[in-house]
Amino acid sequence: MNLLPMQPSCCDVLPPADAASKFAALSHPVRIEILARVAGRGACSCKDVVACLDLAQSTVSQHLRILVDAGLLNFASEGQRSRYQVNSAAMAALSAELSQFADACCREPER
Repeated sequence: MNLLPMQPSCCDVLPPADAASKFAALSHPVRIEILARVAGRGACSCKDVVACLDLAQSTVSQHLRILVDAGLLNFASEGQRSRYQVNSAAMAALSAELSQFADACCREPER
């Protein structure tokens, strides 16, 4: 019988469905690029993102909406402009989830 303490589960930070929805939002290269650009600027508008990408404003808006819906970006309306900012807490939780998941998958099985 093994009396060693249980290792933390790979799903202790985020419930699996929450983690999956966030990873799904990051499954498109444009959304990863948008997230990186917003993070690099601190905050920006949809127009700022459109200026950096060779995509229509409507396409960028759709990608931004997916990132907001997943909780990875925060959205604030400032008059006629929209302001997007990385949700640092959500990104930190996602990073911890991925790290724990990778650790759980890579460690030696208990005997």
